[in-house]
Amino acid sequence: MSTTSIPSARARAKTRVSYNRFRAWLVACATRPEPGPWLVIQLAILHAVLWTFILINLKAAQDVHMDVAEAYGWGQKFLLGYGKHPPLSGWIAGVWFKLFPAADWATYALAMATVGVGMVICWFVARRVVDSRRAFLVVVMIALYPIFNFKGFKYNPDLLQLVTLPLLVLAYLNAFEKRSWRSGIWLGLAGALALMTKYWVLTMIGAIGLAALIHPDRLNFLRSPAPWVAIATMVVAMIPHIVWLADAHFVPLTYAGDTYSIEDSRLVHQLVFGYALHNLALLALPVALAALAMALVPPWFGLLLRAPSRIVTRAWARGANSGVNLPQALNVWIIQIIVAFGPPLGALVFSIYMKTDWGISLFFLVPLALVAIPVLRVQSATLFNIVVIWLVLSVATLAASPWIAAREMAANAGNTATYGARSELARELTQAWHTRFASRWAIVAGTMESIQPMVFYSPDHPAAFTPNEPWSSGLTSLDDVRKYGFIGVFDPTDGRLPEFEKWVSETAPNAERVVMTTRRFTHGKAGPSMTWNIYIAPPQK
Repeated sequence: MSTTSIPSARARAKTRVSYNRFRAWLVACATRPEPGPWLVIQLAILHAVLWTFILINLKAAQDVHMDVAEAYGWGQKFLLGYGKHPPLSGWIAGVWFKLFPAADWATYALAMATVGVGMVICWFVARRVVDSRRAFLVVVMIALYPIFNFKGFKYNPDLLQLVTLPLLVLAYLNAFEKRSWRSGIWLGLAGALALMTKYWVLTMIGAIGLAALIHPDRLNFLRSPAPWVAIATMVVAMIPHIVWLADAHFVPLTYAGDTYSIEDSRLVHQLVFGYALHNLALLALPVALAALAMALVPPWFGLLLRAPSRIVTRAWARGANSGVNLPQALNVWIIQIIVAFGPPLGALVFSIYMKTDWGISLFFLVPLALVAIPVLRVQSATLFNIVVIWLVLSVATLAASPWIAAREMAANAGNTATYGARSELARELTQAWHTRFASRWAIVAGTMESIQPMVFYSPDHPAAFTPNEPWSSGLTSLDDVRKYGFIGVFDPTDGRLPEFEKWVSETAPNAERVVMTTRRFTHGKAGPSMTWNIYIAPPQK
């Protein structure tokens, strides 16, 4: 005879009490200033850990992105600049990979650690503008913003701006409020740190400068020592890099001009439209989910039956709102409007190739700008709802990630850019070099797309040399190439092949030429086959 176990009334009551107690604890921590930072730090750590495992599963059949491999290569030497970019992203990668191995999982952990730190700084920014309740809502909205999860998989200078730009805005809001020389020093140092990440941050620095000039309280700020001390501090802090820039003949500016200047006006319009549409689509997700969290505040079901419009309208009310610091909110609105519209308009005027990735760092203030609207009312239940939404989506994505990866691989079976076996090639070339010369493989030559994975995946981690590009990273030189020898790696379908072969013939006419083929197998599934032209030049005797 079978029996059915039915939970007792006491057990059900205990479950409800535990659930209600957890909800009350979460809301209490989120709405009180004292435990708020620790709650946000714990949320950021959990977010980083969950999404590191998600990315490991999603990217199991792929090598790391070339930007990540490039940052790893930069980190092998701590220079004041790396050809195309300022040095901060390379320095951080260098420190990170002194602690962790050169493995795929470590790159995803670095990316998620970066966005996790950015989330915490965004909370401190929000606390300058709104109360604890609204600031916590802002942070969870940021965690749901795809830039801080799916799109944040590759560590590069764009992603690092999610740390340095919030820090810059935080320093500005602090200086605008305190107007002291000390706050000016912090603002100047934050500006220098941002500039050492990528010159693109000039858009945010310019927006902050315009906000300071447009704001109704501008005279009080401009009469204080803060802005002038900030400018002087930033200039002094940037002197070493400026000296390097002059010694390098301003090659990063040459890189930007040669790479992103175009004359096709139709293409410019298409790129700007794509940039705007892409970033609007990414922002729509956290905004929609926050609206859902507000709509599901009890008694939402009864309202849905009796007065559906009340589900929306009850979150809006006129009157004073002590939860919003209006002068600081005005700063945030001005900055966000300028960085939202300024870059695409500048691209149209100056015919610039507008990349969608340039929006990665420019819209982190949108959740705060929306939550800081004074007529918006945020109820306590909203905070619990949005945390549940974030947690359910993250855990569901983790569970589904192996299936998603398999589907993506099946749908893009021939995509060599994504699924090409560059890591296997790096290991095979290392073995070939050791067999021939019984020494460390020191230099790999070719295009960035082909050689950066060799730098990351080879146990020897050779320095990258791009012979036909004027913006060399400075990690090695032509003299080193001749002295230590090199392996040239080139995709035979690349139109730049003749130019590279000419360089090889001039630099190492006796180089051995080999054709190699690589293919990766993931969970028994074969990836695309890739053929490579290989040039092995021996070291000097």
